[in-house]
Amino acid sequence: MCGAKKFASPHRGSVQSLATRQMLSIEHIEVLLLIAAVVAMLARRLRVPYSIGLVIAGIGLALLPFSPRIELTKQLIFTAFLPPLIFEAAIHLRWIELRKDLPLVLVLATVGVVVSAAATAVGMHYLVHWTWMAAVIFGVLISATDPVSVIATFKESRVGGRVRLLVEAESLFNDCTAAVAYTIVLALAAGQSMGAAGAVKTLVIIVAGAIACGAVVAGAALLLTGATDDHLIQVTFTIVAAYGSFLLAEHFHLSGVLATLTAGLIIANVGHLAISSKSREAVEDFWEYAAFFANSLIFLMIGIRVALQSFRSFIISAAVAILLVIVSRALAIYPCCLVFSRSKLRVSARHQHILFWGGLRGALGLALALGLPPEIEGRQGIIAVSFAVVAFSILVQGLTITPLMRRLGELPGCSDEPNRKFRQDLQDSHD
Repeated sequence: MCGAKKFASPHRGSVQSLATRQMLSIEHIEVLLLIAAVVAMLARRLRVPYSIGLVIAGIGLALLPFSPRIELTKQLIFTAFLPPLIFEAAIHLRWIELRKDLPLVLVLATVGVVVSAAATAVGMHYLVHWTWMAAVIFGVLISATDPVSVIATFKESRVGGRVRLLVEAESLFNDCTAAVAYTIVLALAAGQSMGAAGAVKTLVIIVAGAIACGAVVAGAALLLTGATDDHLIQVTFTIVAAYGSFLLAEHFHLSGVLATLTAGLIIANVGHLAISSKSREAVEDFWEYAAFFANSLIFLMIGIRVALQSFRSFIISAAVAILLVIVSRALAIYPCCLVFSRSKLRVSARHQHILFWGGLRGALGLALALGLPPEIEGRQGIIAVSFAVVAFSILVQGLTITPLMRRLGELPGCSDEPNRKFRQDLQDSHD
């Protein structure tokens, strides 16, 4: 992630900056927000995740003769959209709940990511004959999950409890691991000599430095927040914390994702000491809309890019990659959960199925793919296949996850729901 910034050429950076300025023009934002609002209304009526509707709308928009040609870049996703998405998810995680399942979450988000990335890389190397470096880069970046459709379904159906905590927390920590691993792999691809000891040292520096950046920025924001009762000013300080922690970490070539996650967790769990109950409601409302805003633009632009992306030369690679990503996700979830099967952190079979099929791919993986330096061998193939995997994930897994959760008894759907859920709980207790 930060490594991409370090090795990017100045010319490419200027092109990205120009694309970002074009993307953030008032005209584009107004049109896309109008489309997003209409799509969200239709999606609610049709009872489908709005993210799926946005991707479909983006594909349709790209096919129109007067469609704006909007560039989706790593810089745009990272600097504009990723901080609010991470921060909004983080401020809804309560430490008192998270700490109970933290060992499980950390295993899923570390060992699980490594297993998933390795399985995908091996498959891409031997089945479609990608170079080892291209296969490893793809395996690492595509292991980042973005279960926005699942979480949206939880919110709409007012589903809480452990399954929602596991899905949200595993995704957040998963993204941090993938981003850090991407930085190390990209450094190796750039020719930096790094043995096992060097890799561990780099990992410790990136992780510890990012956590420190997030903690420092969050602490400063809370100190300033405690000096005022104005909820507008307090909301402003949380914005500074979200973007400031991310940009500070990226400036020092650390993990902006982990820094913002740290800042969000601190403000969520210590913020009550400085933020009043009235202001807290305003903060949560603001970040809920900020996440809606960011997701709306991202998924519309994903749809536009998918429609314009040429997959002709990568059809076989994309098909193999989709299968490998699904299989590798299963290898990451079920064995890791099996480790805890005889402990109090045991995960029921139905929750494992939701974690498996709900591990959608999204913005972070695409941002990492788009941020690959031009000299990386197979860059165009990695980008094209990444978009194919994300499109399949959103449209196919996103459309089927709600029926799956309903069938598993996690969503209301029929009059026999209480009895069926009782039978499933009883069965899970004997698994």
